[in-house]
Amino acid sequence: MTIESSCHCGAVKLTCTLAPAEVTDCNCSICRRYGTLWAYYSPRNVTIEPAQDATDIYMWDDRSIEFHRCRTCGCVTHWAPVDRTHDRMGVNARLMPLETVAAARVRRLDGAGTERYVDEDGGEN
Repeated sequence: MTIESSCHCGAVKLTCTLAPAEVTDCNCSICRRYGTLWAYYSPRNVTIEPAQDATDIYMWDDRSIEFHRCRTCGCVTHWAPVDRTHDRMGVNARLMPLETVAAARVRRLDGAGTERYVDEDGGEN
């Protein structure tokens, strides 16, 4: 089952080879501001179809991750590693169909502090 998603205006389309079993809600300084839920994939399992010049890239801190957003509607679509040998990227699951996100387990990542996943009750996973 492939999962299709897009930014609000449709200029950036993403197709993932499967639905995420879980998504990550990170509280680091950028993710909490973006309001994203990240579904992680190998870049080989994601097709990104932006219109020409449809995206902007933002990098911060150690400049190891590129955050991509649509230039027209501003939706954050995905992140990709600057070092393309890393086999992991994040797709903003908030752009996926509602039923896809509803079926996924939401993991909470304390990216602002411990860099560990925590349960809703505060225990570690």
